Amino acid sequence: MTTKSTSTKHFRNVLLASAMAFGFAGYAAGHTNLLSITPSYADAVKVQAPAAFSFGDVVEAVSPAVVSVRVEQTIQPASAEGDFQFDRRGRDFLEKFFNNRGGNKRDFRRGQAPRKGNSQGSGFFVSDDGYVVTNNHVIEGGSKFTVVLSDGKELEASLIGTDPRTDLAVLKVEADDKFTYVDFGSKRPRTGDWVVAVGNPFGLGGTVTAGIVSAHGRDIGASRYDDFIQIDAAVNKGNSGGPTFNLSGEVIGVNTAIFSPSGGNVGIAFAVPAKLADEVVTDLIQNGSVTRGWLGVQIQPVTPEISESLGLELAEGAIVTSPQEGSPAAEAGIKSGDVITAVDEAAVKSPKELARVIAGYEPESKIDLKVWRDDNYQDITVTLGKLEETQVATAVAPQDGKKRNLKRLGLQLEETSDGIAVLDVRPGSKAAERGLRPGDVILSINGEDVDNFKALRGGMKSARQSGRKSALLEVRRQDQTVFIPVPVGRG
Repeated sequence: MTTKSTSTKHFRNVLLASAMAFGFAGYAAGHTNLLSITPSYADAVKVQAPAAFSFGDVVEAVSPAVVSVRVEQTIQPASAEGDFQFDRRGRDFLEKFFNNRGGNKRDFRRGQAPRKGNSQGSGFFVSDDGYVVTNNHVIEGGSKFTVVLSDGKELEASLIGTDPRTDLAVLKVEADDKFTYVDFGSKRPRTGDWVVAVGNPFGLGGTVTAGIVSAHGRDIGASRYDDFIQIDAAVNKGNSGGPTFNLSGEVIGVNTAIFSPSGGNVGIAFAVPAKLADEVVTDLIQNGSVTRGWLGVQIQPVTPEISESLGLELAEGAIVTSPQEGSPAAEAGIKSGDVITAVDEAAVKSPKELARVIAGYEPESKIDLKVWRDDNYQDITVTLGKLEETQVATAVAPQDGKKRNLKRLGLQLEETSDGIAVLDVRPGSKAAERGLRPGDVILSINGEDVDNFKALRGGMKSARQSGRKSALLEVRRQDQTVFIPVPVGRG
């Protein structure tokens, strides 16, 4: 009885196993991928590797063109003279920190003599006769420059030129040999494209990291020309001045700065775009300096409140707060309150974009500006000058005159011969929220000059009757002019 029962169970198990095997075989016939990676019980697991993906070919080709840059300089002990200092602001911060911490001002370097020191960064050849691109902050303050090739050979270099505004510099190596060099890419990389950064992090020598383009057009507050490419390839101290490549071996950016709370890589690095770097480097090699077009205007962003008060459809462009006296803009008839929306039919979305566009023109270039003025677009032709030190307007001190309160806005005002001076701003008031300050002088409202309270109230009434929510005040503040929109209503 027991034998029969056991035999029956065994037979049933065999049938069940056979059916399952047959069913699985049929299923697998239509799912060959599953079958191909599913091992039998007698074999080890084996998976067919995908086609190899490697940056090796790019790295092998470009590495000889990438160099380390060694700089000898005179430094102050305990100051912020690190390799990866973007500009002088690091030193300024440390001086303020140590001099002002706890209210006790002291010179933390007093009694310590300057000493010679070395810093290191990265660079790369852009010609076979020895021109090397690096960062301005790498060579800033240097008295002797040494380029270290990928094979360890050291060569002295001379400084050809620098451009602090874009943090670029060019060195020159004199040698009989021809150098491997790389080109700037002509095509703008896409966000998400693979990139390879090569440099000299922490003085370790040629190091390669890979990542993607994370974003374009980053503004990190370094200068008026900020337009950085953001990448997530690991970039650290010592990578400054090194190149970032696309998979064709073209330079898409010059590594310049990192965002890091700790001082090390956190996956956010910034590079000067190839197009801008190529233009600057060409000028430095040919002329030793960079020449830029000059328009001669003080400008500020167009906020939604400003655009509404002016009747502009979009909050884009740059509003002119003041054309500098004797500047190309003033001579062409540009006025305070004009909104520049395009240059040579190319739209301008912000003040920084306008600055970058103008800087890209040569002095004496003729350009056509599209300007919003008096509820209409106008075309104005300007002949650009050469960018030099800018002139600064001087503020006019208020004079004794009639005083009045504009309670709805929270302002105490005084009539002067130069406009209406702001004597006091009530905390938490509408005026305070919009940024008016004591000492400001209101020069105009909606483009109309004001020298008395009647004109100011009339301007606000006119804006209200036009269906606008804000009136635009032109305000002189110390050595500059700004535009501030304020809500209209009965005061």
